[in-house]
Amino acid sequence: MLLKLNTVKLTARKKLVSLTFCLMLLVPAFLPAQSVAQEIESLLEQSAVTYAQAARFVLDAADVLSAGPVEAFLFAQQQGWLPGNAEADQLARLDGLSLLVMRAFDLRGGLMFQLTGSPRHAYRELIQNSVIQGRAAPNMNVTGYNLLFIINRAITITEEFFDWNPEDLL
Repeated sequence: MLLKLNTVKLTARKKLVSLTFCLMLLVPAFLPAQSVAQEIESLLEQSAVTYAQAARFVLDAADVLSAGPVEAFLFAQQQGWLPGNAEADQLARLDGLSLLVMRAFDLRGGLMFQLTGSPRHAYRELIQNSVIQGRAAPNMNVTGYNLLFIINRAITITEEFFDWNPEDLL
């Protein structure tokens, strides 16, 4: 039993380290490395992130916009990628983050998401595609760790979708 617990802790640490490393590669090269590491470190320590913080990291990871939190939030809001009632300093909910991720990474989604474009159906799409894993509810606040995990999974899914060669099927 003790061996199993240690293995679970070790696996979680490996995931956290690899996730942090991947995000460090996504951050713009013109920022000093120390500030990037500090920004990711502070994000991981947060029990809840705001829509501005979420927009900053999601848009940067999706190669849409590299800007500060407020500018990223305003851009996402103008594009209609956030819930209508979202405020920059408001705590980000999982359904609102799901809509931002679906739009920023240009994920089409299923029929219901295409028809409605609602945060609820964006959340359901990300659950279906294993971007959001574990216990989750649409109205749940997003932690820093969850934000980085969701971004990492979205990047993985888009790379798997777009990095295939049709000749491989022959």
